[in-house]
Amino acid sequence: MYIANKNKRHSLSGVATALIFTMTVAGFGTAYAGPREQAQRVHVRLAGVPPTESVLTSMTNKISSNDAIGAAMEAMDDKDFYNVTLKNFAMPWTNEAQTVFAPLNDYVATVIGLVRDGDTIPFTEVLSGDVVYVATGVGSVPAYSMNNNDHYAQLESQGIDLQANLVNVTQSSVTTLPAAATAGVMTSRAAAAAFLKDGTNRAMLRFTLMNHLCTDLEPIKDVTGTPDRVRQDVSRSPGGDSRIFMNACVGCHIGLDPLTQAFAYYDYDNTNTSIVYNDVGFVDPDSGSRVQGKNLINEDNFKSGYITTNDDWSNYWRKGPNRSLGWSGSLPGSGTGAKSMGQELAASDAFAACQVKKVFKNVCLRSPVDSADRTQISTMVNSFKTSNYNLKQVFAESAVYCMGN
Repeated sequence: MYIANKNKRHSLSGVATALIFTMTVAGFGTAYAGPREQAQRVHVRLAGVPPTESVLTSMTNKISSNDAIGAAMEAMDDKDFYNVTLKNFAMPWTNEAQTVFAPLNDYVATVIGLVRDGDTIPFTEVLSGDVVYVATGVGSVPAYSMNNNDHYAQLESQGIDLQANLVNVTQSSVTTLPAAATAGVMTSRAAAAAFLKDGTNRAMLRFTLMNHLCTDLEPIKDVTGTPDRVRQDVSRSPGGDSRIFMNACVGCHIGLDPLTQAFAYYDYDNTNTSIVYNDVGFVDPDSGSRVQGKNLINEDNFKSGYITTNDDWSNYWRKGPNRSLGWSGSLPGSGTGAKSMGQELAASDAFAACQVKKVFKNVCLRSPVDSADRTQISTMVNSFKTSNYNLKQVFAESAVYCMGN
């Protein structure tokens, strides 16, 4: 639109020029970005805040010297990468609403710690390790407790530097879980409160698949398998129509139920607000065995259905179309307990690809859209595996790929 006043026209042109420059530096434009602009963009993408002048200069020098990965690693030394970026990255995995608006908890803190320590601890431990990250001797922060989230809520409210203060300890040393019953974040208090609370523990497996293999049950539905491990609580004729079970329900439960059996001894105590595990020798009053009573509810729905007697699991998805998830040939595909089941999931190609895709989207602010992006994803999946599952490396490579030129 023509503006008659010459001064107004020049003023608006100046604003437009400034806006175009800002958008270009932020990654929205197509103009050339030199090493300094690239360094600025990498830092903002990773830490969410601009770098200090000294850090910007150092990162610029690294990029100018063809060490862009080193520049990205320097950006991740900013505490906001841990306190903000990683917290928001992992928080949706800890609740059914998949919201980021929740207090820091042991699940998220453990993800943060595993990313920080990626040079020495493979990220696959997230689903099987005897690990939880806590902070000790920090201000007035209360000690870790199985029964509440006060430790982590105070870490967040007091703005404690998580990079500097999180410490890797064993879950078995701060909870009542024996080491063999720990399974990374799946046995964290936050996960138990969200996914073991009430129900039949199927939610724990479903949300683990969503969060760590990037698939829900519907995309991997397979009605061609054998339904011999589908529990009694699943009606074979929902609404009086057996076709619904055969053509829909069974497709999920064939694979879901045999894997969920790994959680047969776990529950969440709503009164004490803590995870519960029936150890060797314990007899559950509701089941008359070591199995949590919740696994035997609604037995009259189909009396001939499978009865859970232990925590032996099997991966029926190793056969049929879900072989495409890339299960490890070095593992047997069956086992006992949540720890070995977590190892099965984390060793899959789907696990590796999922982590990379999530990081790419978080850093580049978009999903892969073209062949170049998909090639980069494939390259980073291979890099993730060969770096002993170092997720920090994936963050760095994603930031460099999306820093512009």
